[in-house]
Order: sequence, then C-alpha cells, then structure tokens
Amino acid sequence: MTLLVRPMQVDDLPACEAITRAAYFEVDRATFQRSWPDPQPRSEAGRTDWLAKSRHKLTTDPGGCWVAEEDGAVVGLATSLRRELMWILCSFAVVPEAQGRGLGTLLLDAATRYGSGCLRGMFVASHDQGALHRYRKAGFDLHAQMVLWGTVARELLPAVPHVREGTAADRDLCDSLDRRTRGAAHGPDHAILAEQFRLVVVDHGSHQGYAYVSKAGGVQCLAADDRRTARILLWESLASSTPDVPVEVPRITSANQWALDVATAARLEIHPRNFLATRHLKPPTPYIPHSTFL
Repeated sequence: MTLLVRPMQVDDLPACEAITRAAYFEVDRATFQRSWPDPQPRSEAGRTDWLAKSRHKLTTDPGGCWVAEEDGAVVGLATSLRRELMWILCSFAVVPEAQGRGLGTLLLDAATRYGSGCLRGMFVASHDQGALHRYRKAGFDLHAQMVLWGTVARELLPAVPHVREGTAADRDLCDSLDRRTRGAAHGPDHAILAEQFRLVVVDHGSHQGYAYVSKAGGVQCLAADDRRTARILLWESLASSTPDVPVEVPRITSANQWALDVATAARLEIHPRNFLATRHLKPPTPYIPHSTFL
C-alpha cells in the first residue's frame, strides 16, 4: 500500500467533490433531529458551486490545498486560505475506509503549515467526533452554532430602510467591514461570492453593512458595524425567500443574539448545528460567516 500527501491539482477536484459530498452528508444525516428536515445530498447546482469555489482556492491559495492518495487514488483532502493575518480551513475529509491510518493528521498538518505566521484562525466544524478532538488538540476553541429554519410569514416582514443592491464598487466597503468584525478582509473571495449570491448593502450615515443572499433567500455571509444594521440585512434576506418554501440561515453563534431576535419575530425555528472553531479570535459579531470562506 502506497500512501502519499501532495498538493492538490485541478484534475483532483471531481474526486474531492465526491469525497466531501459523501462525508458531509453522512455526518449531517447521523446528527439531524426529528424536528429538523432530513438532510439531502448535494445537488447538481451545489456540485457546480463547490467546484467553482475549489478552482478559486487553487488559484488564490495553491499552497493551502492538499490531497491524500492511497495506491494512486485520492482518499482525502484539506483546503485552506490565508487572508491577511487570518488562516481559514475550508474543507477537510477522508473517506471512511482510509481513516485510522494517520492521513487526516497529515492533511491537517499540511494545511496548518500554510497558515504559519497568521495571528488568527477560523473554520466551520461538523459534529464528527474524531475531527473535533483533533481541532481541540490543535488549539482551537469550539463554539456551538445554530441554524434558523422555517417558512417566512410574509405579513410579518417589516419595511427595511436604506438597503440597496451592491456592486463591485462596494468591495472596499465590504473588506472594511470584514476587518472590523472578523479581523481580516475577504479580498478576492468577494468576486466569487458575488457570482454565486446577490449582494445587498447598507451605507447610510454611520450605519454600514453587507450581506450575500442566496437565490432561495437566507443569508450566506453578513457583516455589519451594529446590530440594528445586521437585523435590517437579515430581514431583507428573509424577504427574498420564495413564498411558502422554507428558508435556512445557518452558522449563527451565541454571540449573535440579534439574529435570534429576528428568528423569534419571524417565527422561525432555531436548531443547533455544527461548530465555529476559532484560534486567538472571539466569535465575530455582528457577523454570519460563509461556509467556505468564512
């Protein structure tokens, strides 16, 4: 048996997508609650988006992207980014039949070395117990996250002032808000986020904020300089949801109680789901991280 950890190549992406699709689905399915909808496998649109994000990471941060091979077949991966003085772990998975041989540790070590010199670190962690223990041993704090879910009652939607459509000209504003909330700008990641989501912005007097809203409604990333602006942007995302179709807003930490205020007013369900792992960083607020670029 030949084991190898090496830099990821573009040709590895289909195999890596299949590994993450199976791994994340199995973890979600093993941990969902009866009151929570049964998790669904990644859709074709989701596959396309995942591949686009991964090509972006290989372009901006090839030194942070690694795969594990067993007899020539890709059996694991870890991808990471450096944004200013922030290190971000984007994806990490090993196929079940290759686990227990140290490949996960080797992959995580390679991705972590890419973050050498970074003052802070952050990523989203699933409920996989082996991975959680590995992250804790690496010095990361684990903060429980919640997801907001449900059908938005249109009659409960308030009027939201000062929200406008965002453009590429707003990226300096977005980066400034990133630095104020999470300690590092998204930089080149704003380009692909804008390709995949609708950007909405508040820039009125002393109130500033932005949010990326998915096609189905619901925030995929949000940063604001105050809770009032954050609530306005979250309400705007809920208003963008399809009538009578449940909307999902994931990755809410307990530091962002303002989002739970909106969920309560909108009569959305609140469920625990996954963790935000941070090193030398408090959970950002008012902030909702993206699943990959955080």
